Amino acid sequence: MRPTGSVVAVVPARAGSKGIPGKNLRPVAGRSLVRRAVESARAATTIDTVVVSTDGDAIAAEAVSAGARVVRRPAALAGDEASSESALLHVLDTLAAAGEEPEVVVFLQATSPFIDPADLDAAVSRVRDGHADSVFAAAPSHAFLWRIGADGSARAVNHDQAVRPRRQDREPEFRETGAFYAFRAAAFREHRHRFHGRVELVVVDGAGAIDVDDPADLALASALAPRLDRPAHRSDEHAPDHRPATEPHVPAPNGAP
Repeated sequence: MRPTGSVVAVVPARAGSKGIPGKNLRPVAGRSLVRRAVESARAATTIDTVVVSTDGDAIAAEAVSAGARVVRRPAALAGDEASSESALLHVLDTLAAAGEEPEVVVFLQATSPFIDPADLDAAVSRVRDGHADSVFAAAPSHAFLWRIGADGSARAVNHDQAVRPRRQDREPEFRETGAFYAFRAAAFREHRHRFHGRVELVVVDGAGAIDVDDPADLALASALAPRLDRPAHRSDEHAPDHRPATEPHVPAPNGAP
């Protein structure tokens, strides 16, 4: 990795998981979740290096096999209460100790098995070009949301319950998918949080916006994989972009290029 001006993708992948034991190594269409994240990041043209932060030997071996570097996460940062931010900062500290200071960090979650490299490139470009300080993946939604009040009654959250507009008459809202976040390393160190400065989003395909948290999510991802998986994955060279040239090139909903 270049000492400065580079882009590093970080995939936090703990060995422990309550919802699905060994979750990060569970396969979707023959590839583990951690391998899928690494291969998506390696196929992005803007990402120089992929690092997996883990406390597990098997995950570390899978990460190396997929083409990533590994940073061993200490036990204090691998418990259920540890934040993703703490793992990212630990990786940056480890890289800094080796004389490596990336310009941009891309935080990927292995629990999102269908990350499109073109979406990663769109996020990185927006940060590097100065249009945004933090960019994240989001899927459009027209859902009517409700909240249960203290008295047990249902209350409308994002709409007037007395008005039921048609879907085509409503501007979409956007659901954070958790798949990836991109931001400048220096600003992340300063704020110690992924959302800072001007925040924008990359609109991703809602069909693949799955966050694997329980066995049902894993089964759904496996069922969708034949339709959503890209036809090629990079090994030593960047994979060609098989996605139609539409979404990454249209303006973001908040006006960024």
